[in-house]
Amino acid sequence: MKRILLYIIGTLLLLALWAGVVFWGTVQGIWHEPITIEEDVEAFTDASEDKINRDFVGNFAMAILEGGKVTKELYYSADKPVDHNTVFQVASLSKWVSAIGIMKLVEDGKLNLDAPVSTYLTRWQLPPSEFNNDGVTVRRLLSHMAGLTDGLGYSGFEEGKPIQPLEESLIHASDADDGAAGQVMVGIRPGSEFKYSGGGYSLLQLLVEEVTGQTFAKYMETSVLRPMGLRYATYDWQEVNDNALVDFYDSDGTPAKHYHYTSLAATSLYVTMADLITLAQAHLMDQNGTIEQHVLQPSTVKKMREPHAWSMGAPIWGLGTILYTPLSDGDYIFGHDGKSTPPINTALRLNPETGDGIIVLETGHPDLATTLASEWVFWKTGQVDNLLFVMMMDTMIMMIIVGWAIILLLAIAASYYHYHKSKGAGRRAKAEL
Repeated sequence: MKRILLYIIGTLLLLALWAGVVFWGTVQGIWHEPITIEEDVEAFTDASEDKINRDFVGNFAMAILEGGKVTKELYYSADKPVDHNTVFQVASLSKWVSAIGIMKLVEDGKLNLDAPVSTYLTRWQLPPSEFNNDGVTVRRLLSHMAGLTDGLGYSGFEEGKPIQPLEESLIHASDADDGAAGQVMVGIRPGSEFKYSGGGYSLLQLLVEEVTGQTFAKYMETSVLRPMGLRYATYDWQEVNDNALVDFYDSDGTPAKHYHYTSLAATSLYVTMADLITLAQAHLMDQNGTIEQHVLQPSTVKKMREPHAWSMGAPIWGLGTILYTPLSDGDYIFGHDGKSTPPINTALRLNPETGDGIIVLETGHPDLATTLASEWVFWKTGQVDNLLFVMMMDTMIMMIIVGWAIILLLAIAASYYHYHKSKGAGRRAKAEL
């Protein structure tokens, strides 16, 4: 009986050890092969083109920055040409730009990051819950720590169909993605854990309109987008030149519809690669150590990429920014990704320590932009960023399961062998008697 107990304990320890080794190896990128072993940007671009050629991509735009300057741009289209000034809809990457608008109001003294959001609202209020809604603050909405359980994800509305009013969308979004609750309400104690919430940014959209007396799109245009030098960027789909707008595709290569959104702040920024390059450069230090952004103070820009939300003990979110991986100076590679259906995938990563960055915009493929941006981080730093880790989780889990199966089979074989060995020894001992 004692030997059996030792076998069980030993097997459990080996199972835990294997799981720990695989998890550690995944985090460290030991099992991951870089997109290229060459260090020059041309090699990375060539490897990116190989990925484009393997799968359907409707439209694609990529820019790589080194030391704050663009060193490579790559464009591809299945039909209508795509270039520097083609307008893309960027899905959830919109949240980062929207957060800049929120932080501008904070700088101007019109918002307090830690005041209950309800103090600013008159058109709509969060419904009562078992938790204290006063814990829902601007800071927590920006960092997805407000305890909202809407699960949004917005699918949008087809052209020609009415767009749901903002307040109705907060009560229940009729364009909620499949599986999303769609109701903006507090279902987790505010501040207790990270819970991604598109609805939280729709609530911030309402907040902007209440505080400024303007539509969200107009406030962002006059106070953020144009002052930053973003010439074509807009949250108003009616302002988009159809000739400049990218074509939309499904992943099977068929043309897809252009959807419009109630949730402007969360998912409906239209922008060109030229504008996003300007945005990226506005978040990087120049040679004099200053940020030429013309909207936010350098201290506010830095605050937006300070950790405000954690997952599995790792910092993952700032104020409107995703923190992809830590840097040696305590800062982070940061930015935001966007993803929607029909397939739009966008990604922007910046390294404030070096001034390096990557911007990828595409339609027709569900995750190519995120994949290439995360591969760029690994190629540049040797670190697995948090979205690459998510993409590697299936492989990690499979490695753990296969290892566990081998360990259990070996443990069963070993116990079977020792059982029969001891049984045979017992028979021999009886025979000798």
